[in-house]
Amino acid sequence: MKFYDCATAPSPRRVRIFLAEKGLTVPSVQVDLRNGEQFTPAFRALNPDCTVPVLALDSGAAITNVVAICRYLEELHPDPALMGRNAEERAIVESWLRRIEWDGLQAAQEAFRNAAPGLKDRALPGPLALEQIPALAERGRLRLQHFFAWLDVRLADNAFVCGPRFTIADIAAMMAVELSTRAKLEPPGHLVHLQRWYKDVSARPSAKA
Repeated sequence: MKFYDCATAPSPRRVRIFLAEKGLTVPSVQVDLRNGEQFTPAFRALNPDCTVPVLALDSGAAITNVVAICRYLEELHPDPALMGRNAEERAIVESWLRRIEWDGLQAAQEAFRNAAPGLKDRALPGPLALEQIPALAERGRLRLQHFFAWLDVRLADNAFVCGPRFTIADIAAMMAVELSTRAKLEPPGHLVHLQRWYKDVSARPSAKA
């Protein structure tokens, strides 16, 4: 298999952290998003959505979604379990993951991509050139404030998002916080549980991936 990556993009970083937590190494190819390599015919043939990450399998199949890639890797390498150890845990992890993707990652993307000068015509990833909408950037910032607040409440009684163990939900939440800082919005200092958690997850060796 081969992993199509971009060192500066948050989505493939989620997979790199997942791989690092598993202790796995996969041959990788860097895709130069800044210079538009994702729009070349060769890459479009691999992923018509023109996004990374992509996990190209030896069978010729290509997996183009972060969670789908991680699920495939979890099936092959179940330990340590990052997506739940049984049916109940898997459902809980997925439930929190979906909420984090919607309330955190999508809000951060909305705030960042609709305001960053370098993304003037790239308000959404993918093959379409879409203009930024400043009102969506402001909406994303408001959504992030809500995300930070409820995540802080969740972490008041839990070491990690889903309880005592680090999971894929923590990876997604960490990326949401990091992407929010690109939008010049950091979690408020008074959210002490969120601050404690972020310090802990950022100190894990996998966070350097």
